[in-house]
Amino acid sequence: MKQLFDFFPILLFFIVYKFYLDLPDEWITSVNGLLPFMQLEPGEGKHAIYLATLTAIVATVIQVALVALIKKKVEKMLLVTLLLLLVFGGATLFLKDPVFIKWKPTAINWLFAVVFLGSHFIGDKPLVQRMMAHALEIPDRSVWARLNLAWVLFFVVSGVANLIVAFNFSEEIWVDFKLFGLLGLTLIFVIGQAFWLARFIPPESESS
Repeated sequence: MKQLFDFFPILLFFIVYKFYLDLPDEWITSVNGLLPFMQLEPGEGKHAIYLATLTAIVATVIQVALVALIKKKVEKMLLVTLLLLLVFGGATLFLKDPVFIKWKPTAINWLFAVVFLGSHFIGDKPLVQRMMAHALEIPDRSVWARLNLAWVLFFVVSGVANLIVAFNFSEEIWVDFKLFGLLGLTLIFVIGQAFWLARFIPPESESS
């Protein structure tokens, strides 16, 4: 359920972009009051990216507010995601240039890569161990270090892949990749991680 909740703004971005031309005209024109620096036009397909960006920003703000209200604490990753979305999404809306929102997935992935890499030198455990050690008992610390570096590489590759698609293919293909491509890459990596980790889990941990 948490993963679906975290995924919700991305899904809304995709839906609004894909169905922009099918939205009632009054819905689109009513949004213009929130965008004093630009005006969306019904039936203008190139404006879909702007409404989708605004939707993602509003959805993420609501998401963070709900988490703060219910849990009384917001995860740092969610706050970072919101901050970067406000910066890159805000620049896209204010400057009327989709290039900034296209950079946002790369910025997030590369920032996470830096954080995961930095955890090798700051603190007594790599970040992936701090996040997963409560669920997995793996005595060999070198396993955690290798897994952490694997996540660093994954984030770097994901960021590069996003740029390749964003600036070598159509905007519509990039929107598809943003939802399905990056999600697919993550699922493949997580499944591969599970099979790799299974080799190092002690038998008594597996049975428990």
